[in-house]
Amino acid sequence: MKSTQLWEENGLRTFLLVMDEGDEAFEQITGFAESRGITAASLTAIGAARHAVLGYFDREAREYRFVDFDEQMEIASCIGDIADNQGDPALHAHIVLGREDFTALAGHLKELRVFPTMEVVLTETPAHLRKRVDPRTGLALISTDDSTEP
Repeated sequence: MKSTQLWEENGLRTFLLVMDEGDEAFEQITGFAESRGITAASLTAIGAARHAVLGYFDREAREYRFVDFDEQMEIASCIGDIADNQGDPALHAHIVLGREDFTALAGHLKELRVFPTMEVVLTETPAHLRKRVDPRTGLALISTDDSTEP
């Protein structure tokens, strides 16, 4: 993966991450955030992939169901955020993937193997986003204040 800083003002930065063939996107984005001390950001991305693991939250079971897809797909849309989760950056992203027959897959991004490239614009946000575990769902959700409630 290659990266460059596109902009900085008042301590907030915007970066371009360009992933290469074979890069695992979730791991690369999280590692980049860790290395730069980024704990609050939003991101968008486009590109293509040869493998993805997508999730869907099953509210009855209170857990994600994950499915693997091994095929060439276009990243039609990817949007997400990075928030502080007990001192570590936590990536949360949803993605829409286009198939060869022009149908689409969509879900919670768990894993994505890039082919041939993926372009990510990552923009720090002014407030540090914090995650707290929601007792109702068991999920780490963004909290809007310093209380223990998500």
